[in-house]
Amino acid sequence: MSPQTRNPEAKAAHITACLDPASQYQRSAGFDHYRFVHQALPALALDDISLGLPFLGKELKAPLMIAPMTGGVGRGHELNRRLAAAAERHGLAMGLGSVRLALEDPERAELFKLRDIAPNALLFSNVGAGNLAQGWGPEKCLDAIRLVDADHLLIHLNPLQEALQADGNRDFGKTLDMIKRVAEALSPKGITTGVREVGFGLSAKAAQSLIDAGIRVLDCAGAGGTSWSKVEGLCSDDPMTQALAAQFGEWGIPTAESLVQVRALNKNVHLIATGGLRSGLDLAKAIALGADLGAMAMPFLRAADQGDEAVDSLINETLAGLRLAMFGVGARDIDELKGSAFLQKI
Repeated sequence: MSPQTRNPEAKAAHITACLDPASQYQRSAGFDHYRFVHQALPALALDDISLGLPFLGKELKAPLMIAPMTGGVGRGHELNRRLAAAAERHGLAMGLGSVRLALEDPERAELFKLRDIAPNALLFSNVGAGNLAQGWGPEKCLDAIRLVDADHLLIHLNPLQEALQADGNRDFGKTLDMIKRVAEALSPKGITTGVREVGFGLSAKAAQSLIDAGIRVLDCAGAGGTSWSKVEGLCSDDPMTQALAAQFGEWGIPTAESLVQVRALNKNVHLIATGGLRSGLDLAKAIALGADLGAMAMPFLRAADQGDEAVDSLINETLAGLRLAMFGVGARDIDELKGSAFLQKI
């Protein structure tokens, strides 16, 4: 069965809703439950600290990722191009929002293309697991890669969000088998398939199932930032949907909790932490808890809506905060920060 065609106007509504403070979780992502033990003798100079790291075949200048958000509509394209240019300038990874609209309507393909302004950036294409369960296979996922000339693929899990949408995909019964098929088909082509939540978090059980299926890149994407339940409530005119969205507005596993659970399962899987990161200190804590990259969505969306200068300012301040935290615990590079003994739960 083929997935239902999605209304492009929903993407535009999502952008507006995500910029509304009412779309945010009231509870935290959990990073405030941790603190670093200050080291008064860091045994290094601030300028000695290196933020660079290799990730999936590319050298990144910092462990910061622009999280998947939007695409397929004019406003989304404008924001994505601004963010892609920043990813190129600063040597960051970037994920696109779902490319479903372009796969359903080829005329929208141009609204996803970013390679001309980000020739060297690590780019992830993005499709929904619900689409796989309803008929999209490896060839469709290859189309998603070719469409945007991406390096790798992210498949997003969002069953709760889909269930709140009038045209949502509600059958996730075959999702895991399809994810495994896609990953096995793309791997020989040098394409890594990663799986991410959209903001409700990966449990240890879900993560283990994905690891057993051969997935080696996971994005915990937990609760604490934008609540996609609240977003759907803001976008809906249906009273019952609004009521359900409010009931489940705080649903999910906090990002820090999800990150700890997933890292405990496997020391080698590549982990991205998204959801509620709001500073360089949050990013430092995420890495110390085991993330390879920390990603931000709403802060980048808000900055991109303001302009290039705001995006650069956000990146510079975030990386300055990361560097200062590393200086405070004497971590010379990202490897030394990861798993730091100086991060304590409070």
